[in-house]
Amino acid sequence: MMRIEAIIQPSRFESVKEALHQIGVEGMTVSEVRGHGRQKGHTETYRGREYEVDLLPKIKIEMVLPYNLVDGAVQTILKTARTGKIGDGKIFLSKVDEAIRIRDEERGEGAL
Repeated sequence: MMRIEAIIQPSRFESVKEALHQIGVEGMTVSEVRGHGRQKGHTETYRGREYEVDLLPKIKIEMVLPYNLVDGAVQTILKTARTGKIGDGKIFLSKVDEAIRIRDEERGEGAL
């Protein structure tokens, strides 16, 4: 099993979610997060004063998938989240040794 963490732009979330459902990804955890990479933020004006916005809103999608769905999920995220501009996000992959469903204590891929 693999854990996929994708940090994407909020405007791309609905299309990414829909595309993942179409390829058979059933479960995910979604968080609203803030951060920056090379973008470094920007300056905004509020009531005549300028201030620096250095942590930009992003969406973090987390899912644990069996190996047979990982490549498809990664390609789907890449295809649907990409705008071609700085700030499109990142995808992180890590191995998961075990998953346990709390309700019935089922383990492994069956717990997903």
